[in-house]
Amino acid sequence: MAEDLAINIEELAASLENVISDDLYMSPNCCIFETPKILSRHNEKAYIPNAFAIGPFHHGQENLKRTEKIKYKYLRGLISRAQNPKQKMREFIREITKMEEKVRLCYAGLVNYKREEFVKMLIVDGCFLIELFRRDGILVPRDEDDPVFTMSCLLQFLYHDLILLENQIPWIVLVCLFNLTRGENDRKPLVQLAIEFFANMFSSTPSPVDPNQLAESKHILDLLRNWLVAPIIQQKHRLETSEWQPFPSATEIKDSGIKFKKLEQATSILDIRFRNGVLQIPNLLIQETTETIFRNLISYEQCSPDCPPIVTCYAIVLDNLINTAKDVQILCKKEIIDSWLNPEDATQFFSKLYLDAYVKKFYYLGLCQQVNGYRKRRWPKWRAAYLHNYFGTPWAIASQIFAAIIFTFTFLQTLFTIIK
Repeated sequence: MAEDLAINIEELAASLENVISDDLYMSPNCCIFETPKILSRHNEKAYIPNAFAIGPFHHGQENLKRTEKIKYKYLRGLISRAQNPKQKMREFIREITKMEEKVRLCYAGLVNYKREEFVKMLIVDGCFLIELFRRDGILVPRDEDDPVFTMSCLLQFLYHDLILLENQIPWIVLVCLFNLTRGENDRKPLVQLAIEFFANMFSSTPSPVDPNQLAESKHILDLLRNWLVAPIIQQKHRLETSEWQPFPSATEIKDSGIKFKKLEQATSILDIRFRNGVLQIPNLLIQETTETIFRNLISYEQCSPDCPPIVTCYAIVLDNLINTAKDVQILCKKEIIDSWLNPEDATQFFSKLYLDAYVKKFYYLGLCQQVNGYRKRRWPKWRAAYLHNYFGTPWAIASQIFAAIIFTFTFLQTLFTIIK
């Protein structure tokens, strides 16, 4: 019996030494990740492509194979404009092969594709994307039978599929292919074309674009995040605290005497301001892709050590701000939210957006302190209560006007009596 329980010390030691020798190394270039299960379990459809596989993580999946023909069609259209298409194709292969090893390091985990297959995938996917952006910007003609722009469902699929963390190729690949195929009509930089394709992703009134601020983006999802974050990232003092304060709901804010106002000409939807009793919030568009983009941005911030969780903090503020359908209605009335959802569904959307995400530094602490400090003041609260009780409905307003008229006549009658 004792012999059965005996352990081969040398064999077990060698096994353990072999296991711990495998270093969990993450390349400094790593920027494309598979979404952690703890996040994707809340809505798996928000993290997987519907029709188009971009990059290696979903490449070759059976339900995504049909759209490969569309990619080849776009590649053919792109290459046909070259003076020498065969030579241009070989140029693609040479240049992408040079960066193949660097591109592999952009992906977390092993990319189990042979070199030739990996380079082919990068060329097909990359050329499809830059041709898509050019056709969208009408820099090149669209074919009459172009399925992307003649079938609205495919365009909607692309708005979803191209913003997924798991469905990316590095930006350097797109820049390389864009420069190799640049024509006389390419007056806009690639950054500008990409942003214009996603122009109404976040707001009905898109923020202005500074291509120089976005030039160092790592992929399309990172580009969209930089578009949001770049205008306000200079306010670094907001990130220097791990403290957190709850943010009141829209109803509580209104009842405390604080006014809501849509921030006009905002540089980013993240730029929420409070001044002199007025909470200014940029317009946010809630549509079919809104949950997808926010979930993937949050996932990206959770996975990447280089991304402070600014978008995640924004989601926390919105969740605190919107607790009931009444909160949604308050914000919709002020045109702060344009929602395709009914108020109840919009409320549920915000309440589940950042579940299981971790925030070490809360970006909006200063804003919370300002709002909560103002709410403690009595006069704004009393004024708000008075206006709500006596001027909250047309009948209440009419009665107040009538009472004021009666008071005026009574005062004047008394005054004339005293004079006589």
